[in-house]
Amino acid sequence: MVALAALLFAVNGSVSKVILQAGIEARDLTLFRATGSCLVLLVVGLIARPGWRRFRVTRRELPLLAAFGVLGYFVVPMLYFVGISRLPVGIALLLQYTAPLFVALWARFGQRQRVRPRLWAGFGLSLAGLAIVADVWGNLELDALGVAAALLCAVLFAFYFVLGERQVADRDAVSLTAWGFGVAAVAGLLARVAGGHLPDWSVLTGKTSGGTPIWWLCIYLIVCGSVLSYTLIAASLRHLPPTSVGMIAMLEPVLGSAVAWAALGESLTAAQLVGGAILLAGVGLAETARVSVRHNESHAPIEDTVLAPQRDSSPAKT
Repeated sequence: MVALAALLFAVNGSVSKVILQAGIEARDLTLFRATGSCLVLLVVGLIARPGWRRFRVTRRELPLLAAFGVLGYFVVPMLYFVGISRLPVGIALLLQYTAPLFVALWARFGQRQRVRPRLWAGFGLSLAGLAIVADVWGNLELDALGVAAALLCAVLFAFYFVLGERQVADRDAVSLTAWGFGVAAVAGLLARVAGGHLPDWSVLTGKTSGGTPIWWLCIYLIVCGSVLSYTLIAASLRHLPPTSVGMIAMLEPVLGSAVAWAALGESLTAAQLVGGAILLAGVGLAETARVSVRHNESHAPIEDTVLAPQRDSSPAKT
């Protein structure tokens, strides 16, 4: 599930950048993506059993669902769009995928889990790799706003992984993702109205410089780059801890760089490729530093389908 989602996200990076280059603002594209994805998931959820009942929510769930939707489905994608619009796709993805490092640090300091000493070696390697990729010596001039957006995106992406693990214990992947995108759509619309502007999606009816209708790209953005990919990630959290999901998801920067090179002609320098490898190695070390508890006590496999909600009888995760 995670590997397929990483592939879909990787292609989505280049697709989204082409749409952004057509002239739409990152916040308007984020709102369009959230609205379209929510509608698609509502249709799917209503058609498949048990229908509308899967979307029921208790008062206790609302605060977490609101935070999950606003941060994970609105702020994270918007920062991602800002990052790829101002940086090469490969560099933006490398910066974003420091998120698993923050998940590992949360496990150590937030949840006070035991970790192996290699956490700190991984942290050091990640910082060194980041310094090389971002070219702190100034040989290349990366956009400061783009770098800041990508790094903040990483922090909130880590939050998405951690909070998502808690949410999937009580809710199936389709309803959880639909709620996430629905909350994001409402938050995005309120933000635009509060700013005195309505979203401008007129550019989406045009064509790219190569003559491709932009709405074709929007179909991929919503169906494959949003609905399928986010649902797969949510479903995978029923079977894997966030650190494992983050580790496998590191396929995305590699695949995303390859797609951007083939589709957009973007390439990284030799130094940045080395820095990216060091960065990913450091994140991998940090992710594997957590001392696992017995598998059947925390993350026992749960029978799951993408459409049907399942009851989880295992103890609540903390």
